[in-house]
Amino acid sequence: MIDYECLVDANGNRIIGFGRYAGIVGAYNGVMAYGLKYGLFKLKPAEQCHDIKELWHELDNISLPNIKIVITGGGRVANGAIETMGALNIRKVTPFEFINYSFREPVYVQLHSEDYHEHKTNHNYIKHEFYSNPQDFNCTFAHPGSFASLCDLLIHCTYWNPHGPVLFTKEEMREPTFRISVIADVTCDINGSIPSTHRATSVEDKFFGYNPDTEKEEAPFSRDVITVMAVDNLPCELPRDASEGFGKHLMERVMPWLLGDDDKEVIKRATITKNGELTERFLYLTEYTFAG
Repeated sequence: MIDYECLVDANGNRIIGFGRYAGIVGAYNGVMAYGLKYGLFKLKPAEQCHDIKELWHELDNISLPNIKIVITGGGRVANGAIETMGALNIRKVTPFEFINYSFREPVYVQLHSEDYHEHKTNHNYIKHEFYSNPQDFNCTFAHPGSFASLCDLLIHCTYWNPHGPVLFTKEEMREPTFRISVIADVTCDINGSIPSTHRATSVEDKFFGYNPDTEKEEAPFSRDVITVMAVDNLPCELPRDASEGFGKHLMERVMPWLLGDDDKEVIKRATITKNGELTERFLYLTEYTFAG
């Protein structure tokens, strides 16, 4: 038994996945939510689009005001979200420009961990230290004058380590300077780095409203709430394209190892059971097994 999600290279990077389409659809849903919240436009839901071409066509018919959008992360998911920004012809700016400049058009910034984390003692950021000991770092995303006070739409696409700091706290969400009104939480870590994501939403019912004062859920598009999108199976909204893309990567990146010599141990690392027994890497699952 081989787990697709455990097909990784020697450095632990996943070889195949649906991340690109999660990012594309997640960003699309975030833009949809912003249009509905402020009565600007109504996009066709992604699952009602025949394919990605129709999705892009939907975006051709709308325009956004001069809002500021944050995309977190640098992997496949974030890159998918950036594709959606490209379909909207939204200008990308640097973190410095995002914080220090005003614009007459919508803009977005892509943030990486170093852009909003600092060490608790020396205020520096060293990548290997952050990934080894995330508990030793603070998140500055919602500090005064930082990204949370300037962002209108947040598209959250980055991996979160439960030992690390959250992106912002419930208390910070109550601050008058907290400007974010729509959150597309593509990562959908329940009670994770986005504290308002207390549950996943569905393809059919994508949004809910989070009232930071009461910490309760309300109707999704009231001006007094933060609109949250937390669909946890986003690629299912573009099944044709997501399946075709996944199949293509499977044929190109996995089948040669599966049918040939697995000298890079790609298949071995992802093999959960062999000859009826758990393999060494997956022995931690022993407590979940039972005799048939």
